[in-house]
Amino acid sequence: MKKIYLDYAATTPVDNKVLEKMLPYFSQNFGNAMSVHSFGQEALEAVDEARAKAALFFRASASEIIFTSGATESNNLVVKGSLRSYYSAPRRAGEKPHIITTKFEHHCVLDACKFAEKDGLADVTFVAPNKEGLISIKDIKAAIKPNTILISVMYVNNEIGTVQPIAEIGKLLKKINAERLEKKMPHITFHTDATQAINYFNCDVDELGVDLLSMSAHKIYGPKGIGLLYVRKGTLIKRVQDGGDQEFRLRAGTHNVPAIVGLGEAINMIKTPATQKNIIEITKLRDYLIKRVLKEIPKSYLNGSSEKRSPNNANFRFDDVEGEGLILSLDLDGIAASTGSACSSGALDPSHVLLSLGLKHEQAHGSLRLTLGKHTTKKELDIVIEKIKEVVKRLRKISGNVLADFQ
Repeated sequence: MKKIYLDYAATTPVDNKVLEKMLPYFSQNFGNAMSVHSFGQEALEAVDEARAKAALFFRASASEIIFTSGATESNNLVVKGSLRSYYSAPRRAGEKPHIITTKFEHHCVLDACKFAEKDGLADVTFVAPNKEGLISIKDIKAAIKPNTILISVMYVNNEIGTVQPIAEIGKLLKKINAERLEKKMPHITFHTDATQAINYFNCDVDELGVDLLSMSAHKIYGPKGIGLLYVRKGTLIKRVQDGGDQEFRLRAGTHNVPAIVGLGEAINMIKTPATQKNIIEITKLRDYLIKRVLKEIPKSYLNGSSEKRSPNNANFRFDDVEGEGLILSLDLDGIAASTGSACSSGALDPSHVLLSLGLKHEQAHGSLRLTLGKHTTKKELDIVIEKIKEVVKRLRKISGNVLADFQ
């Protein structure tokens, strides 16, 4: 049985060119990049080359690129490092900072903010998306307080693929921060988790107006366990991991040279003509998939905006179908899909993302996330669509809710 992979939002296979670039740094050029001898300097040169590639992609300076173990670490550094910076400066007794984020961020942002709130370190406002899965700029503006120090909004939602107005929020904050500067009020740092956006959307940090941006390599055909945090020069953030002086003293730990090299190569491949052509093909396949599923399966719905969504994301829900049963049934047929974030796959609770859209628990439980990649074909989608139709019909029959008129 040939397997079909439609879970590219969870992870992607390492591209052959990326792997080829990485291999020498496992055993041949194995030096520690912080060592002063030739082995170390050879490794440092590879790290610097990868940093330069990332800086070029984001239109940043090389010194603004901080390598981490991935977006989860980067996002924790954003929240906790911003708070550590705040509390390291003189302040009046009882003063507490304010953070703004959204209700459907990745758990690494949500939980970091919730723990900060629980520990009394910050007040947090969680802005809700509308039923289309989009954040309103007006809601962000309305949430700002005199003590707001950080706003974190995900660029592309990892579950439903909706695209947030990051550049527009950036423009708003540029104006607000200019006014706050005149009043000697704290600067509002703007962060976006761009993990699901890197492959498909403009990530020029100046055009986005962000001070901080995080990502993971394994979402862009690079290796797992490596990512980065873009930190605009002058941004108030302090390290939370102590040790050596790596990464401009912002992130201690021995450089994962092979993975860093892989990240650099993966990010360098994004703007090639072949990749850009592939994005067009993925978008066409996504639209084909959505159209057929909604037309041929009764009581099926698309979660999130049909227009402002990632080219590779199709997130459905089906009435009278339990999502976990659907996923397991598809897996038995060799089809890899998901109900939502891979980081939450062990939880039995319905998706916090879908609940934030106003869906009921039973609706959120009936979700299916199909995410396409550069190896996806129309033939595979045709097979998947027919299998989904079979499984949904069977599961509804078991639950006693048989719906006729399947096309």
